[in-house]
Amino acid sequence: MSSSTAPEPARPPRRRVVTPPKDAVTAASLALAGALAVIAATWWLRSVLSGVLVDLQVDGALGETLLLIASVASLLLLLPAYRAWQAAQRGRTARLAADVITARVQGAAARTWCWYTFGYAVAVLLVLAIALFIVLNDVAVGRTFFFLPLIFDSFYLVFDAFWVNVFIFCVAEVFVLIWGLVVAIARLIPGEPGRPIRMIATAYIDVFRGLPAIISIYLVGFGLPLTGLPIIRDFPLEWYAILALTLTYGAYVAEVYRAGIESIHQSQTAAARSLGLSYAQTLRYVVIPQAVRRIIPPLLNDFISLQKDTALVNVIGAIDAFNQAKIVASNHFNLSSVTTVAFLFVVITIPQARFVDRLIERDQRRMRAAG
Repeated sequence: MSSSTAPEPARPPRRRVVTPPKDAVTAASLALAGALAVIAATWWLRSVLSGVLVDLQVDGALGETLLLIASVASLLLLLPAYRAWQAAQRGRTARLAADVITARVQGAAARTWCWYTFGYAVAVLLVLAIALFIVLNDVAVGRTFFFLPLIFDSFYLVFDAFWVNVFIFCVAEVFVLIWGLVVAIARLIPGEPGRPIRMIATAYIDVFRGLPAIISIYLVGFGLPLTGLPIIRDFPLEWYAILALTLTYGAYVAEVYRAGIESIHQSQTAAARSLGLSYAQTLRYVVIPQAVRRIIPPLLNDFISLQKDTALVNVIGAIDAFNQAKIVASNHFNLSSVTTVAFLFVVITIPQARFVDRLIERDQRRMRAAG
């Protein structure tokens, strides 16, 4: 007896239901409305600042011109908002025509332009908020920190004293580089006979890393003259500051050097020693040159901190920019001269910070390329 089964009927092919893209017109409308609101706020604040400039005795033509340029620049917010609106309209038209691909492309473009608008609008709002904070309470903040007549009158006095800070950090950085390397090598001396030197180097680093820089400057600046030691007691105040900063930042930089030296693979040292180089020659010609290239970014970060800490030398009476600015501020009961000092420190620090960023990016690219 034979049995036969009927073949199953062929199933119809499944069709995936295409989901229509979301309409971006609402987001584009919000972006356009936000841009218009920010532009209106900018022009309103311009009218407020025009009156403030008169109170601050600023050149009317120059101030009005700068405010007009800033106000006109705010109109640029309309550009991404308008592009978002155009893309959203094209996306809606394609959506109604059942052209899903075009609708998705235009919708994505509209949302991208919307985010451009929101991002720049938030940035402009932050700037407006800062400007508004300055002019609040009858320009109390502006008069206290940014009184331009006093800034102009005291600028050259403060700038001349700022060279004391420049001298201190330039000389101190050279000494810190040398002293930090000496301490790092002392901490890495190999073998049992080098243990006492390693202990002393470790103790020095621990003490000066835990000691605030202002206390080091105070102890050195007031303590050494009291000891009556020949030559040292006659040092200028700036050299006491250099000595104190060298001792403090030498501890930090020694650790940076140590990290760089220990990052060099041990095979490099073994290969150099197998070629007959002594321990000192191995450090000099093989290890330290490679280590220094790796530690340049953290070294520059330490030097930026050192530059800022030169403002602490006022505790021992050195007439640096900060001390000079404090004298001006005391005479006029106004802190605008201190704002000048802050501006000078920022001006010399920002280029170095960007340079460090570029070095770090270059190292990261090199590491990614090496796998």
